[in-house]
Amino acid sequence: MLERPRAAQIQVAATGFLALFAIVGIALYGLPLYYDFWVKEFGWTREQVTNGNAYSKLIIGPVFGFAAGWMIDRFGPRRLMIAGILMAGGALIGLSLMSGALWIFYACYLFNALGYVCGGPLPNQVLLSRWFEASRGRAMGVAYLGIGIGGALVPLVTRELIKTLSWRQALCTLGVLMIVLALPMALFVKESPEGTTPGATPKPMAPLGNVFKSPAFYLIALGSMCSIGAVGGANQHLKLFLTLDLQHDQAFALDIASLVLASSIAGRLLMGWLADRMAKKHVMLLIYLLIAGAIPLLFFARTPGVLYLFAAIFGLGLGGEYLIIPLMAAELFGVKVLGRLMGIVITADGVAEAVAPKFIGRLHDRTGSYDTGFFVLIGIALVGATAVALLPRKQVPPETANV
Repeated sequence: MLERPRAAQIQVAATGFLALFAIVGIALYGLPLYYDFWVKEFGWTREQVTNGNAYSKLIIGPVFGFAAGWMIDRFGPRRLMIAGILMAGGALIGLSLMSGALWIFYACYLFNALGYVCGGPLPNQVLLSRWFEASRGRAMGVAYLGIGIGGALVPLVTRELIKTLSWRQALCTLGVLMIVLALPMALFVKESPEGTTPGATPKPMAPLGNVFKSPAFYLIALGSMCSIGAVGGANQHLKLFLTLDLQHDQAFALDIASLVLASSIAGRLLMGWLADRMAKKHVMLLIYLLIAGAIPLLFFARTPGVLYLFAAIFGLGLGGEYLIIPLMAAELFGVKVLGRLMGIVITADGVAEAVAPKFIGRLHDRTGSYDTGFFVLIGIALVGATAVALLPRKQVPPETANV
């Protein structure tokens, strides 16, 4: 077993925390907070404001997802992370300058999606898995707190910014903040305990053949897609639902969005802790059932207190969702193929995260209500939980086992 210096591990965890804080916490969870502004100012439909997310993930994910995973396994995650942070932050700045032309909107979202692939969960999952073994679940949980804290803070920061600034200035401020926070640590982090450096001779990569022969790979991909789709469909439309359908004010809607992500902080800590102490399959199933159980509460959103209950339960599931997927994949297939494997899974997840919100938006545009869409999201979440229930507990082929 390779010695892993404590100070270097802390640096790696901090790098992951800040990158995920910016690219997922601020960008992924922050952009839907501006959908209602775009609907009102530009006259776009619900489907159109979610099309940016949909088109970008459908194009970027399949084209670059596996390629990014291959590059990470071959050359390490650091340089890809740097490029991703710059692209994701620049995309928010671009969105703050758009004039209402849809092609500019879509172009900025393409760069945001590319930044997510290059600098978001994929390289950070590999970086953390390389540096941590026995405490991998806790390390992933700490780093993934960045998503929860970033996501919980971005509605509060947005609420304060829009009190004195326009939505454009607020969004530009968030883009600059992403780069300032995440870039410095990514510039200096080590690729792996072996001290991989730019220009070093790449090592031969472990084969993927056994992964594709295993039913567990297809189950984890299906389960992940369904859960990500259900979460994306609910989260992308939450503020639209609160402000335009239920007629809540901006402050209340932003408070609920913040509570979801604040609850996800507890979810990440809890699920990371559980993942080091019990079968990861059972932790994954618990997470997916929390998501499936929270969405029905939206049917009773007008009942006092129900939205707070939804935010707490949904947040717990959301907190563990991204965390558990790489942990389960590493347990099933080892870390030597994790970059390419997660490149495939995240590509599939991106498709689900693109299609689900777009489809829910179309259903609302046609029916004038989210009721049908919520039923669809519940069904998708339950399919994901069923796929996870069929997973084996552990399966690491000799060719891909961590050594």
